[in-house]
Amino acid sequence: MTLGVLAVLAMLFVMFAGFWTDWLWYRSLHYSSVFSTTLKTKIGLFFVFGVLMATAVGINIWLAHRLRPPLSAMSMEQQSLDRYRMGIAPFKKWVLLAVTALVGLIAGASAAGQWRIWLLWVNGVPFGQKDPQFHKDVAFYAFDLPWYRFLLSFGFAATVLSLIAAALVHYLYGGLRVTSPGARATAAATGHLSVLLGVFVALKAVAYWLDRYGLAVKSSDFKATGNWTGLRYVDANAYLPAKTILFCIAAICAVLFFATLWRRTWQLPVIGFGLMVLSAILIGGLYPAIVQKFQVQPNEQAKEAPYIQKNIEATRQAYGIDDSKVADYSGKNDSEGGEKLRKDANTTASYRLIDPSVISPTFQQLQQERKYYQFPSTLDVDRYKGADGKDQDTVVGVRELNLNGIPKRNWINDHFTYTHGYGMVAAKGTTTDPNADPAGSPDFTESGLPTKSSSGGGVGTYKQQVYYGEKTDQYSIVGGPQKELDYEKNGEKTTSYQGKSGVSLSNPVNRAAYAVAFGEPQILYSGAIGDGSRILYNRTPKERVEKVAPWLTIDGDAYPAVVGGRIKWVVDAYTTTNGYPYASRTTLGDSTADSLSDGDRSVVAQQNKVNYIRNSVKATVDAYDGTVKLYEWDTKDPVLKTWEKAFPGTVEPKEKISKDLMEHLRYPQDLFKVQRELLTRYHVTDPTQFYSGSDAWQVPEDPTHKDGNAVPPYYLSMKMPDQKGQTFSLTTTFTPNGRPNLGAFMSIDADANSKDYGTIRLLKVTSNVPGPQQVQSELNGDPEVAEFVRNLRGTDSDIEYGNLLTVPLDNGFLYIEPVYARGGSANYPLLKKVGVSYGKETVFKDTLGEALDAVFGESSGEHQPPGDGGQEPPSSANPTVKEALKDAQEAYQAGQDALQKQPQDWEAYGRAQDDLRNALNRAAKAEAKAGEKPGQKQNQPQSQSTDGSGKKGG
Repeated sequence: MTLGVLAVLAMLFVMFAGFWTDWLWYRSLHYSSVFSTTLKTKIGLFFVFGVLMATAVGINIWLAHRLRPPLSAMSMEQQSLDRYRMGIAPFKKWVLLAVTALVGLIAGASAAGQWRIWLLWVNGVPFGQKDPQFHKDVAFYAFDLPWYRFLLSFGFAATVLSLIAAALVHYLYGGLRVTSPGARATAAATGHLSVLLGVFVALKAVAYWLDRYGLAVKSSDFKATGNWTGLRYVDANAYLPAKTILFCIAAICAVLFFATLWRRTWQLPVIGFGLMVLSAILIGGLYPAIVQKFQVQPNEQAKEAPYIQKNIEATRQAYGIDDSKVADYSGKNDSEGGEKLRKDANTTASYRLIDPSVISPTFQQLQQERKYYQFPSTLDVDRYKGADGKDQDTVVGVRELNLNGIPKRNWINDHFTYTHGYGMVAAKGTTTDPNADPAGSPDFTESGLPTKSSSGGGVGTYKQQVYYGEKTDQYSIVGGPQKELDYEKNGEKTTSYQGKSGVSLSNPVNRAAYAVAFGEPQILYSGAIGDGSRILYNRTPKERVEKVAPWLTIDGDAYPAVVGGRIKWVVDAYTTTNGYPYASRTTLGDSTADSLSDGDRSVVAQQNKVNYIRNSVKATVDAYDGTVKLYEWDTKDPVLKTWEKAFPGTVEPKEKISKDLMEHLRYPQDLFKVQRELLTRYHVTDPTQFYSGSDAWQVPEDPTHKDGNAVPPYYLSMKMPDQKGQTFSLTTTFTPNGRPNLGAFMSIDADANSKDYGTIRLLKVTSNVPGPQQVQSELNGDPEVAEFVRNLRGTDSDIEYGNLLTVPLDNGFLYIEPVYARGGSANYPLLKKVGVSYGKETVFKDTLGEALDAVFGESSGEHQPPGDGGQEPPSSANPTVKEALKDAQEAYQAGQDALQKQPQDWEAYGRAQDDLRNALNRAAKAEAKAGEKPGQKQNQPQSQSTDGSGKKGG
C-alpha cells in the first residue's frame, strides 16, 4: 500500500513539475496570459466535450438497460448470456461510470487538441473578400468551416459509440436476438436504435451540405496544373448538385428512421437507407465520372478555363503575389562593351564577394579566439554604416558557445561556468582586407575578443554577452554562488549574470520541479545553486518566439542585429491558413528547401500545408536577457487580427518599432521562397496559357553545389531597370521548365524603410540567355580556371565557388561569382579570384575590377567599383607616386618591426608613423596632380584615413 501511494504521488509530482515549470517560464517572460489562455481553452474543451460524450453514451446505455424486456426468452442464446448478466449485476453503476469516464477522457483529450480551431472560430475577423462560387466571406472557410467539421465529426463519434453501446446492452438483456426464435428485436429496442440511426443519417445530411462548401477548399490532382484547390467544371456541374440531392435524400431517410417510433418496423427506414446508398453511388460517383468523361475531356481547356481563372486570382491574392510588376526584358546587350557599360556596372549593384554560406570557416579560424566558441555554418547579411556614413552590405555572425570545445566537460563547466557566447563579428560584404595576411581574408569591421569596431565601419558599442542564440540549446544556471567565464579588455575574468531572465531557483519547490523536469537530481542539492541562482532554458530565438506565440509559423532564419546597444535576434513570423477558397496549397518544408537548408535553417512547422501566408509579425529576442517582443507588421491581415483578439496584449502595434530596429528589418527569405515557387506557374494570368503550361518556369539548381537542391535567394543591394538607385533586395532566377537557359529574374524590395518594400519585380527574358548552370559550366571550362585549379592542387588546396550573383545590366545580365581557395597553409576559404560573365564574354581574374575591365574592354581607372576584392585601382605610371608608395610600405614595415622588438621601441614606431604619413600625403598629391585636366580645377583626392597601424580605413 505504501509503495502504491508513493508511486501515485511520484506520478502526480512529475505531472505537476511539467505544469509548474511551464508556468514559471511563461511568467518570467511576461507572457503568462498565453499560457493561461491556452490552458483554460484546453481545459474548457476537455470538460465540455468529455462530458458531452460521456453523457451521450451514458444516457444511451442507461436507456437501453431501462428498455430491456422483463423476461428473456428461454433459449440457449439467452441462457449463455445469463452468466454475464449475473456477473455484471452487482457492479452495474461502476461499469457504467468506467465506460462513460473512458469515452469521456478520450473525447475530451481529442477536443483539447482543437484549441486553435475553437479560438479562430470564436474570434474570427472577416477578410472582406468573398469566394466566387458561394459568395461567402473567406473567414467562413478559414475560421468557421473547420469548427463545423469538428462538431460534425464529434457528433458522428458520439452517435456511433452510443449506437454500439446501446446495441450491446440490448443484446445482453434480450432486446436483440441473433439465434433465438421469433422477433429479432423488441419494439423498445427497435425504436431506440432507429432513433440513433436517424441521428446518424441526419448528421450525414449535414455532412453533405457542408461538403458543398468544402468543394471550394478541396485539394485534388489536375494534370494541367498538378496541385489544385477549389471547384473545377465537374465539381460545379456534377458534384455540387449531387451533394444537394444527397442532402435531401439523407434528410428524408432520417425522418423515416425517426418514424419507427410509431410504426415499429424497419421496412421504410431500410428502404430509405438503401436508396441513399444507391444514390451516393450513382449520383455522387457515377454521374460525375460520366460528366468528366463525356463533357469535360473532349474540350477540357474550354470547360476548365473559368475555374482556372478563379484559381489563378485566388492563389495570387492568398500568397501576396497579385501585385507583381512584370516586364519583358531582352536579356541581351548587342554592344561590345565600352565606357558606359563599365560605368553602369559600378552603380548597378554593390557586388557581394563575401559569401555568407562559404566564409563561416574563415570567421571560425580568424575570429573564434577560443575553442569553446563557434559561428553558425551560414552567416547572415545585414546593413551597417561604413566610414562614409552610407549603408554597406555586411556579413555578420554571432560568436556563440560551443560546449564541445570546453577543455574539461563536467556538469559545473557545462551549465555554470561556460554559459554564454561573446560578441558579434562583422565584415564588409563587398571587399577583402588589402593588408591581410593571408590575402583574400575578410575585411573585418567588427572583430576581436571583446570585439572592437574598425575605422572602416562597425556595429557600434553594445552589450556583448550572448546568453540566447541559435546554437545555445542547453540550460545554464547563472547568478548564484558559481561564477561564469567572461571577458574584458585585458583578457579573461569571472562574472555573474545581472539580467532578469530565467526562473529563480531560490525556492526549493522550483528546484525540485526542475530536477524532475530536466532529469537532473543535482539541481535539487548542488551547493553551486543558492540565492540569486536562475535557470535559463528554451534559449534559441525561434524556440522562444514559437512558445510565446504558438499560433505563428516561424521563419527558418533568425538573424542578429545590434539595436539600441544590444544584440537582438530578429525573427520573422507568419500567419497561415489552409482554408482560402480556390488558392492552391503548398507544403512549407518543400517550398522553402534549397541548397543551404539544414536543421538550423528550416521553417518551423515545415510540413504544414497552407494556401494563405502573411509575414504578419516581426519578433525580436534579446541575446542578453532573452526578452521577446512581438510587433505587428501586416496591419491588414485578418488572421493576425483574429489571434490578437484571442491573445490580447501579446502583439505590440507597428508604431512601437524603433527607428534603430527598422534599419535592420528585411523581407524574409522563407516567404520569398514560397512566393517564387508559386510564381513558377502563377506568373501566367491567362487561363488558356496556364492550362497548356507552355510558359512554366522552375527554380534552377544551385550551380555551386552538387546536391541538386534549388539555388537560394540572395540579399544584394542593387537597382532594377525601373529604379533610380540601389535598394537592399532579395533576388533569384528562373529557368524555363526543363531547360537550362535563363527564363526570368525576380527581385523584391527587402528594405523595411523603403516605400516600395515588398514590391515584386519580374523580368521575363525574351532572348536566349545562358542560365546559372550554363554560366557555371562556361566558367569551369575557362583555361584560366583550369590552370588555377591545377596550381591549387599542387599546393594541396582546392577550389570553392561562392554565390553566383545575377544582376540586370543595360538589357543584359551580369553574372559575378567569387572563387575561394581552401587548403595548404590556410585550411579555410580565402577569396582568390572573381569570375564575371556578360553576354558572350566570360573572364576569370584576380579582382572584380580586373574582371569587369576584361569583360567590358575598358580600363577601370576612375570607375573602380567598391566591391573590388579589396584591391586599390591601378595608379598611373607616375614615378613620384610609385616612389611615395614604396616609401610608405617601408615605413609601415619599420613600424611593425619596432613593435616586434622586446621591449617594444615606441620611439622608432613614432618616427615610422610620421614617415608613413608623409609618404601617403606625397602619393595623394602626386596622384591628384596627374589626374588634373587642362582648364579644370584640381579635384581633391579621396581621403584615406589610417588607424594606428597604418591600415587604410575608408
